[in-house]
Amino acid sequence: MRIPRTSARAISFFGPFGITVLGGVLGAASGQAPQTNTPPAATSLPASVQQEISKVESEIDRIEAQTLARSRHAPPDPAPRMVLLGKLLMYDKHLSVNRNEACAFCHMPETGFTGAISELNATTVAYPGSVRWRFSQRKPQSHAYAPFAPALHYNVGQGDFVGGNFWDMRATGLRLDNPAAEQAQAPPLNPVEMGLPDAACAVYRLSARPYRWLFEAVWGKQAFAINWPADVETICDTPAPAASSDPLPVHLSEVDRGTAQRTFDAMALSMAGYERSPEVSPFSSKFDAVMGHAAKFTPEEQSGYDLFRGKGRCNECHRDGGPGEEPLFTDFTASNLGTPANRAMPYYGEGAADQHGYVANPEGLGFIDTGVGGFLAWAHALSGQPNPDPDWTPYAAKFKGRFRVPTLRNVDKRPY
Repeated sequence: MRIPRTSARAISFFGPFGITVLGGVLGAASGQAPQTNTPPAATSLPASVQQEISKVESEIDRIEAQTLARSRHAPPDPAPRMVLLGKLLMYDKHLSVNRNEACAFCHMPETGFTGAISELNATTVAYPGSVRWRFSQRKPQSHAYAPFAPALHYNVGQGDFVGGNFWDMRATGLRLDNPAAEQAQAPPLNPVEMGLPDAACAVYRLSARPYRWLFEAVWGKQAFAINWPADVETICDTPAPAASSDPLPVHLSEVDRGTAQRTFDAMALSMAGYERSPEVSPFSSKFDAVMGHAAKFTPEEQSGYDLFRGKGRCNECHRDGGPGEEPLFTDFTASNLGTPANRAMPYYGEGAADQHGYVANPEGLGFIDTGVGGFLAWAHALSGQPNPDPDWTPYAAKFKGRFRVPTLRNVDKRPY
């Protein structure tokens, strides 16, 4: 029997506000940022944060260069080519409006493919975007093991939504049958993340990258057979969002727009292919070895696991698998843990127009993140698709304040 979703099943849960209720054998505790009535200014970053950002950017450049070198000797087989292509896309800073932020900026391997900037993790929780004074409203999720989530659906018997991606489940997977791929399409177009004004801009930028040949080898020569307008460079250098009167500012013919969308879909599917690969989702932890009878828990680990499955009740949401299942430590549902708002997040201070005239958070200090309920109720989202199914809308009130149960894999990984 499932217990109420608002109960205290909060062991080792890193929520969208970055708060750990209790660190256990699978996780590391971190303190909650101090609660204040005035959020910090989002116009500049401390020197210490800039140093950490520079360190992460250098590591991204190193990995990209290494992967480009490997790609020149890529085998002809589809699977390794797809993985290499997805990795190149993940570490390519040119897919952001200012060419300074790769997807990996918020998803680094040393922290289990979530954010790797310690000072931000301990304070603002959210990360700055390509326009560095714009911050998002949530902690980056890990994309490790994300491709194993099913497409979002409502389970009538359990009275619960299952699947999807993002904290609010809005990457449903209904269009591409792949929530991880649909998740990958949102950050490049999110004004407070990578900030491109049009999906066609990602395709245009890709057409000039040194791995274009690999993209065409995987997806076909037609991928970039597009007649680009003369002003495409200027448009794609302008931070999102596009004007409401011109939501697709790269003006293409209907055929070219269709080609650009298919290439944008291929880009996302390639990234999801990389996320599914053993490099990102290896199933190689000690837990896997114990389940495979190749290792044994220490007495302390066994005590933690007994607590996890017993009195702690962690396993009711962070499922450790069953017969024939690979343990993913999530049940792909969403919970409301009652965590308070973190007023240290710069997003609360983004209530005025920035120098580009964009207001990220019109509600200012009054902003309340309603999670899955907001998605179901067609609340304003910075990126991603709105609720595609009107039959889901009546459930919005029930799911207000719920956020997707994350995997606990890699939860104790840290940058240094």
